[in-house]
Amino acid sequence: MLKKMRRRMILAAMLAFSAVILLIAVLVNLVNSAAVAGRADQTLSYILNYEAHPPTDQGPGKPPGGPFMALPDLEANYMTRFFIVRFDTDKNVMFTSTDYIAAIDEDEAVRFAERALNRKSDRGYMGEYRYCKSETNGSTVVVFLNVSREIQEMRTLRVLTIMVCAVSLLLVFVLVAILSRRAIRPIAKNIERQKQFITDASHELKTPLTSISTSLDVITMEHGDDEWTDNIRTQTSRMSKLVAELVALSRLDEEIPLPNKESFSLSAAAWETAMVYETQAKACGKELNLEIAEDVSVLGDKAAVQQMISVLLDNAIRYSDPEGEIRFSVYKKRNKAVIEVFNTCDYAEPPDTDRMFDRFYRPDSSRSTETGGNGVGLAIAKAVAETHGGSISARCPSGKTMTIKAVL
Repeated sequence: MLKKMRRRMILAAMLAFSAVILLIAVLVNLVNSAAVAGRADQTLSYILNYEAHPPTDQGPGKPPGGPFMALPDLEANYMTRFFIVRFDTDKNVMFTSTDYIAAIDEDEAVRFAERALNRKSDRGYMGEYRYCKSETNGSTVVVFLNVSREIQEMRTLRVLTIMVCAVSLLLVFVLVAILSRRAIRPIAKNIERQKQFITDASHELKTPLTSISTSLDVITMEHGDDEWTDNIRTQTSRMSKLVAELVALSRLDEEIPLPNKESFSLSAAAWETAMVYETQAKACGKELNLEIAEDVSVLGDKAAVQQMISVLLDNAIRYSDPEGEIRFSVYKKRNKAVIEVFNTCDYAEPPDTDRMFDRFYRPDSSRSTETGGNGVGLAIAKAVAETHGGSISARCPSGKTMTIKAVL
């Protein structure tokens, strides 16, 4: 149980940290991408304005006598590489300008511009270029800005954030794994004290219960049975059963609850256990049908699994309606052994199946001895299933049928 608690603590911490660091990484990259796109779009705006209002000694789209000098940052003008294509209303090329770029000729510029022209967005990326479309005086101007350095910087930032995230996750995992031992130490001590208390109390209770039972036998031999001796015998038996169940539950909470696991025939173990309850069901006027598949085997503790089966069958017989139907099934599904117990019932309101396997939980809030056991049996069944690496669940949708399924 402590290992499972520690794993859950580590998992919760890692999920929380992963979500936070992933959010930070995504935000950093999104903000950086938006900033890069914003700067590129601003440069494209300067280029469009330059193309629309060229120097007086030049025509539209033609280079001036010197280098491109439209940007406020004089040094940035020399690093800005772009090309321009203008289309008329019929999408015919009016002119192209590739004077400020060396990697693209006029034919390639037209192909790039036609692809951009067919896109719905007025701005976007195309390879290592950022483009912008603008309609002026019945014509469409498409400007492409080389942003290869910016794209490479964004890729570098992405790789860097992935590496930082991976290293951070690894370091946090190591720290959480180390610190989780210290965090659960007080819980471990408390659980150990509880288990020791249950064990000690159980041993202390066994002696007086044995003495009461022996004394009751002597009284019965001398004075015969009456309602008082019957009541003492019933309550003594109930207390002895509770003590035994608490000891069993305490053992299942240990670090290695079932040290002697071995492969055994679940089918044979189920038949061996169910035959006893078949007689008990008949005595109660109820019908128990057995559907046990052959050659179903599991790796585990046979006695513990048989105890779980006993709990489930006893629970079905106890809580089924008068003359009710009970079905006990054992079969394999997806390489897993399944133990399923179905019974008809008659609850005014469906019980809380999520709490049915809690310790000392009883659907009857009055906790009357006439309406059920002590609420430990199903907790033992859950502990047995989980110590075998499986699970157990219950369904009672209408309050008229109950199905409990254990998967091992």
